[in-house]
Amino acid sequence: MPPGGEEKAREFYGRILNLHEIEKPTQLKAKGGCWFAGAGLELHLGVQADFVPATKAHPGLRVADLDAARDHLQAAGIAITEDDSGVAVRRFYVNDPFGNRLEFMQEGDTF
Repeated sequence: MPPGGEEKAREFYGRILNLHEIEKPTQLKAKGGCWFAGAGLELHLGVQADFVPATKAHPGLRVADLDAARDHLQAAGIAITEDDSGVAVRRFYVNDPFGNRLEFMQEGDTF
């Protein structure tokens, strides 16, 4: 994420995605950024001065109810990009506040 993006990260990853912010090690706090965790997931957002969003490479997040996740994100004002690849996995994409791509997939679906 770009410098100074911590509050936007907390809003998106914490409030909207319901991930829990975890404490960074003392030695890394001065570098900025935020770390989050959820069931089977730990996500570290680091600060980069010459930040460029990851628009192709992305984490894939499996959710128990893809339709409920879509509804929740849309209610929060997050734009959804539907998957049109033709693969047999129900999924969609969103961008975090910094333009990084995230994939949401239906738990239980396989490629």
